[in-house]
Amino acid sequence: MTAALRPELPALMVEDQVRAALLEDLGRAGDITTLSTIGPDVTASADMRVRDAGVIAGLELARTAFRLIDPSIRFDALAADGDRAAPGTTIARISGRARGLLSAERVALNFLMHLSGIASYTAKFADEIADTAAKVCCTRKTIPGLRALEKYAVRLGGGSNHRYGLDDAVLIKDNHIAVSGGVADAIRAARAYCGHLVKVEVEVDGLAQMREALTAAPDVILLDNMGPDLLREAVAVNAEHWRLSAADYASDPRRTRLEASGNVRMDTIRAIAETGVDYISTSKITMAAPTLDIGLDVTI
Repeated sequence: MTAALRPELPALMVEDQVRAALLEDLGRAGDITTLSTIGPDVTASADMRVRDAGVIAGLELARTAFRLIDPSIRFDALAADGDRAAPGTTIARISGRARGLLSAERVALNFLMHLSGIASYTAKFADEIADTAAKVCCTRKTIPGLRALEKYAVRLGGGSNHRYGLDDAVLIKDNHIAVSGGVADAIRAARAYCGHLVKVEVEVDGLAQMREALTAAPDVILLDNMGPDLLREAVAVNAEHWRLSAADYASDPRRTRLEASGNVRMDTIRAIAETGVDYISTSKITMAAPTLDIGLDVTI
């Protein structure tokens, strides 16, 4: 990922989450272990090290945790969010009053390990299809309150973001269609309600429903739980509808984009990408990502 294109996460955007996490951890009496064993003027330094290979995400949250506990603590990042780190890599050095350093440690690491885990897992999926035109996307299946952070981590791992919530894009699913009366009518109603700046996507469960959807020209069609053979047929139907040759299909800006969803795993994503779909969405990159093991080791 080009450094200039990496997403950024300003401290102001994460301060409330970090503050809430610190208050939860400090409870009613503060860090009684540290307060009872370490004097107020004792100083220390520590290295933050990656123990497994992965993609770093969340350094600004870690920095904010130490700053909110003790503004005098120095946090020197030796890596940047989006960097791929080998085991043993030191990604930050922290120094200052030992009480603040130890009290903020767990919250800083919790955010960093969780987000780096998502970035690292996303990278594994993205690497599997790096030489195809498809992009792996996250979903709205995120931990409540952490969606913006988790979607940020997905981008750092080379993935693409789906909608952030119910208000920034239309996604007409099977239940909407059942209540509204039909695929094409639902698409047209959404267009009329939302205006020209809002993208409209519709979920279909077969080629007949897809053909009906194409008559209303949605921006994206979500192909739900279709195997590779059926996905290839869907790509051919899309090309036929827009009267595009195989050579022109991928780059034509007019055509409806296709998104595959369902049964997306590390061992299936390659076959899905090779069908010619544009996007592959999966909740696994946010909901099933293991944390990246990162530790904080006091050096003095």
